[in-house]
Amino acid sequence: MSDKNRSQWDLGRFIETLSYFEVIPFLNCIKQLIQGRPQDKQARPDGGKNVGVILVAGATGGLGKRVVGRLKQRGYQVRCLVRDIEKARSILGNDVDIVVADITKPETLNALLMANIQAVICCTAVRVQPVEGDTANREKYYQGIKFYQPEIVGDTPENVEYQGVKNLVEAAAKYLTAANEKLIFDFTHPSAELKNVWGALDDVVMGGVSSSNVQITENKAVFAGNVSTANSGGFASVRTKNFDPPFNLFGYTGVELRVKGDGQRYKIFLRPDATWDGLGYSYSFDTVADTWLNIRIPFTELTPVFRAKTVKDAPLLDASRISSFQLMLSKFEYDGALNPNFTPGGFSLQVEWIKAYDGKTLPQFILVSSAGVTRPGRPGINLAEEPPAVRLNDQLGGILTWKLKGEDSLRASGIPYTIIRPCALTEEAGGQEFIFEQGDNIRGKISREDVAELCVQALEQSQAYNVTFEVKQGENQASVINWQQLFSQLQPDK
Repeated sequence: MSDKNRSQWDLGRFIETLSYFEVIPFLNCIKQLIQGRPQDKQARPDGGKNVGVILVAGATGGLGKRVVGRLKQRGYQVRCLVRDIEKARSILGNDVDIVVADITKPETLNALLMANIQAVICCTAVRVQPVEGDTANREKYYQGIKFYQPEIVGDTPENVEYQGVKNLVEAAAKYLTAANEKLIFDFTHPSAELKNVWGALDDVVMGGVSSSNVQITENKAVFAGNVSTANSGGFASVRTKNFDPPFNLFGYTGVELRVKGDGQRYKIFLRPDATWDGLGYSYSFDTVADTWLNIRIPFTELTPVFRAKTVKDAPLLDASRISSFQLMLSKFEYDGALNPNFTPGGFSLQVEWIKAYDGKTLPQFILVSSAGVTRPGRPGINLAEEPPAVRLNDQLGGILTWKLKGEDSLRASGIPYTIIRPCALTEEAGGQEFIFEQGDNIRGKISREDVAELCVQALEQSQAYNVTFEVKQGENQASVINWQQLFSQLQPDK
């Protein structure tokens, strides 16, 4: 093609693309000088954690606020279920997603609250405090040190510990994915973070004039545009920014997409490297016009490529570090071969979700209960040796009895769960060794700081799947904790 017959190349769009994907940091500095710094300084997206949301119920309580803090420290996207937004802001700050709802009112547990959740941590509990006049400053009634005569204030244990937990379980079950799947991108319930991850990457970077974009609506993503073969071009794509740290899909078999296309053949790329123009692992899939399809892609069937040329000596994909994802429509397959199902011009590919499948099952609902829930009325129990909650179960509205019923509602739900039964909670600094037991015979104390860490760690342990256990602190400080080994001693519930 002669120079005079070439289509006009868009330099501005070329610079915009390199700037969006932070290919040349200098360009970002120039852009910020011209446009001003963005008001919302978002960190680089964290693989999987800033895409799926962890819902924390009871987020303003002594335990819940610590769980929120630790989740944020580890890079998770957190949503807080609260009843009083002003109180929540004063405790949790303004940099966390807060939704007003009430677990005792199931009509408030709606799509706004549940959108894009990957797990729930439930720290709700009835309010128990010293009886009027028992203490000057109304401290918590038992801190592992001194006992105060307690009373229930506010809602009843039946409503909170049982019916409320059951309501939350039933609402979450509608939104959580299958036990052995990891939701990577859920476009049916998009979060603000998800909308800021994807950007267009077209053949303008090679001198072409194709153009595309991705629009994320209320229930899907639409990758659409126009592919032109002018200027030796012929591809359009959308790609994520690099995730740091990358997605860890180790232990999964592959990825699955739910798509509706236009009859053309598309590609998906998984890129293990954060480099701009590095090795990618590709898979081509055909679509049927106006028909929803589930496309399963085993990692073993991905083709290692560099600029559409196969790399013969490339290793198998390291699924433990996926830095970015890309969807593409190209006139080429690999090594110069043409895409047999390609037509230049307008195109459209709709996507509902992308997930990993056939992986290890991880807990998706962490419920903080209490040691002693099975002891009221148990034959052979010496009440004089039991903690106050057991001795005063009836006086406290059957608090432990209702907690046990709340546990049972989670076990019956089919959601992969972990039920943590801590001994007496304290305000101590934490950092002690953990002692796990099963059978509900343990006595002792443990800090809220350590239980919060335990809740977060359980999310990432396959050995915590469908287990119930009691926990107290040991006498020694714990400098390093082998969480996998600690959870491996537990037996799943029957």
